[in-house]
Amino acid sequence: MSKLVRKGAKRISDISLTILESLNRGEIETANLVEWLAIDQRLLLENVLKQNKRLHYLDPILVQLEQLLKRSVNSINETIGKELLRLTVQHDDSVFLKQMSSHPADLVRCWATYTIGGNSMLDTEEIIATIYPFAADKHFGVREISWMAIRHRIASDLEKSITILSHWSLDKEENIRRFASEATRPRGVWCQHIDDLKREPSMALPILEPLKSDSSKYVRDSVGNWLNDASKSNPSFVKAVCNRWEEESDTKETQYIIRKALRTIAK
Repeated sequence: MSKLVRKGAKRISDISLTILESLNRGEIETANLVEWLAIDQRLLLENVLKQNKRLHYLDPILVQLEQLLKRSVNSINETIGKELLRLTVQHDDSVFLKQMSSHPADLVRCWATYTIGGNSMLDTEEIIATIYPFAADKHFGVREISWMAIRHRIASDLEKSITILSHWSLDKEENIRRFASEATRPRGVWCQHIDDLKREPSMALPILEPLKSDSSKYVRDSVGNWLNDASKSNPSFVKAVCNRWEEESDTKETQYIIRKALRTIAK
């Protein structure tokens, strides 16, 4: 018998107190974006640290959170993750890093992605290899944060990153294929642009080509959005790619991507 999927509330005010308390204790995953936004990350942090006998980490992290000029779910996520990295390195506490990586709460696993993205001791190959299980995570939030957590590292070593991620485009797991595309979008969402890809989007063709007729809508949406991003800076490139793909791949999947890719140009 398959496990029933819990449906999340449509509004924060509709979340039951029992569910919200369980979320803030880190006992369950969020069911949707509404629950994800409703969690009190400070309370969750305190509970997780208390449960794992790491309460001495709390005050230094709260100090960093108080200094945030812009407080959003993502900025709090990043700040907690980076400060946890600093503290666990300072205390030689690799055990807690591992506990976060497999924690039942999706937001705790999100913090763990930033301990990877902020680790200057890891080179590009190690960074991308270490983020793999988070890119494949069953939870939407962890997958989304995973590419955001290492995007700056991808951009800083773009050629090598594209070479590595081009192999991810061939992965049997759709979440991994989607990561390869989403992490390299020239403009992206809620993140800095990758200027090199805005100027020269052809650099990423080794990632995009294997995905031009992908069986997964999740992947196709990302590829279409990737090309739509590129069309805002380099429309001639996107037109050329779409024309070529239309000739090479006579499938409804490719047509779907092309429509998404050309939507800004078509306006």
